[in-house]
Amino acid sequence: MPLRFLCLLAALCQPLSAQAACPSIVSQSPYITRALDWLGLGACIVGVSRYDTRDRPQTGGVNDPDRDMIELLEPQLMITSTWTRPDVWQAATPKGTTALRVGGFRGMAEVEAMLRDIGRAAGIGDIDARVDKFAADWRRAADQVGGQGRRVLLLSACSAAPYSFGRGTTLYELFSRAGFAVVADHDNIRNFRVDGPPDELPQWIAAQRPELLFAFKNKRDEACNAAIVKPGIPIVPLDGEHFMHPGPGFLTALRELREALPQ
Repeated sequence: MPLRFLCLLAALCQPLSAQAACPSIVSQSPYITRALDWLGLGACIVGVSRYDTRDRPQTGGVNDPDRDMIELLEPQLMITSTWTRPDVWQAATPKGTTALRVGGFRGMAEVEAMLRDIGRAAGIGDIDARVDKFAADWRRAADQVGGQGRRVLLLSACSAAPYSFGRGTTLYELFSRAGFAVVADHDNIRNFRVDGPPDELPQWIAAQRPELLFAFKNKRDEACNAAIVKPGIPIVPLDGEHFMHPGPGFLTALRELREALPQ
C-alpha cells in the first residue's frame, strides 16, 4: 500500500468527535502547532512540517511545502510562517482551502496578531479575550523578572554556528520588558559562520561588554564553552524549547528566566 495513502489514512482515523468539532488544519511550523494546542485545536491538525515532532503526515518544509501531500489531506485551513514566500504558499494551496501566513519573530505585537489571526481563521469565538489575557499575562510575568538594567547578550547557543538576537526581534523585546539592557549592536539576527575567524565570536562578545550571556539550548546543543567570554561574565543556559517558539510558551519561558537569574 503506498506510503502516502497510509499517511492519509492515519490522519483521517481520528475520533469522529474531534473531526466534527474543528476544521482540519495543516501546520507548517512547530510554533504554529504550539499555538494551535494553546487554542484547543491540537486534535484538528491533520498534517505538519518535517520539523515537527507531532505524529501526523509530513507536508514538507517552510520553503518547500509538499502540495501533493497537502492535497491528499484535504485541509480546510493551512497555516505557515511569513518565511514562506506568498507565491510558494499559494501554489501549495488546494482549491477551496483557506491559506494563512503568520508572523511572530519581530515583536510581541506580531505574536499577539499571530494568535488572533489563527483563532479567527479557525472560528474561535472568544479569541480576542484569550489574546488580551495572554497580552496582560506576559507583560506581568516580564515585569516580575527583575532584570535591573543588566547588560545582556542573547545567543542561540555557544557552539557550532550561533546567532545573536538584536533589535527588532521578539526576544529582544521580551528581555527588554523583563528589565535587561540587550546590548547587541545589530538589528534582527547576526549569524556567526562555522568557517569564520575562530576568534570572531569571543572578540565580538568582549566588545559588547555584557554582564550576563543568555544561551538558548536545544536538545542537540553542547554546553557553552566558558572560554569564549572574559572571566566574570556568567553564562546562563535557558531551554530553547520555551524561548525559540514565539507564542504562549513565553509564559513558561519568563518563569524559567526569573528562576535562573543570578542574584
